[in-house]
Amino acid sequence: MVIVIAGIIIYPPTQRIDLCLFLRTLRMMGGNIHNIRDRPRASPKVQSHGRRKGRRRLPYAVRRLVAALVTIVCVLAVQQAVQGWPDDGRFGEGLTSLLPRAAAAPIEGRATVIDGDTIEIAGQRIRFNGVDAPESSQYCEDAKGFEYPCGRVAANALDEFLAASRPARCQFVSWDRYGRYVGDCARADGTSIQAWLVENGHALDWPRYSSGAYAAHQSTAQQAQRGIWAGTFQAPWEWRAGQPGNVEQPASFSHSAGSGCNIKGNISAKGERIYHVPGQKYYSRTQISEGKGERWFCSEQEARRAGWRKARQ
Repeated sequence: MVIVIAGIIIYPPTQRIDLCLFLRTLRMMGGNIHNIRDRPRASPKVQSHGRRKGRRRLPYAVRRLVAALVTIVCVLAVQQAVQGWPDDGRFGEGLTSLLPRAAAAPIEGRATVIDGDTIEIAGQRIRFNGVDAPESSQYCEDAKGFEYPCGRVAANALDEFLAASRPARCQFVSWDRYGRYVGDCARADGTSIQAWLVENGHALDWPRYSSGAYAAHQSTAQQAQRGIWAGTFQAPWEWRAGQPGNVEQPASFSHSAGSGCNIKGNISAKGERIYHVPGQKYYSRTQISEGKGERWFCSEQEARRAGWRKARQ
């Protein structure tokens, strides 16, 4: 009873169907305990002074609670083996992540770029279906053999592409193991985002999930030597396989100072997003920390579009 009440309080309404599946398991275990309880008891021993004394048993309610706790521990052990412990503090959601999730409705709105193949709309992370872009920390080689941050270049290109025709709309395909919405997405003008990324060399067709849907677009990019096809690179899924932990970790992108983008996007102590242009009073003293979400911009228009305001001096 304690577990049932706690589950109803902790779990949001949209996940109580998953909770019911979990509670059925507890009920089955409870039935097994009933069977044990109903078995004939062995004859109690008779002590020398004539008084009968049997083995002391835990109260029935306590035994049910122990069975429930054992079940929870087992579920969490499976979760740890499959995908590790949740690292964002959402302990309750760890249990339901092991159960099937319902399909989601299409999403439409202003998209924020997370990396070359991931965006966010209204707080929902969306992974593009069937394509794979270089990771944010991945480097490739250009036609002259020089390394460059191809993951950030792909993210920058995606940001400019989306800004030309808003809002974006995504059709649900599935949920991935990171809890992201996987979808087929398009701009307001109907242009497929995945097809554009692959055709311009900013992402690869991922046959494992696309069944070759973007193979023709990739052939076009390769023949024209666009994007990463102008030099040499490692397929993103192969690059991830060689990294410690072998985990896909989307991260926010930014330009670099050496790319010719010299506008500094700073976040103040109050959380205000302020950009500084060369020649302003505090420009030289402003330090950019990408780990805190600060970034470089190539133009004031780009900074304002991203939600930053110009410094007053």
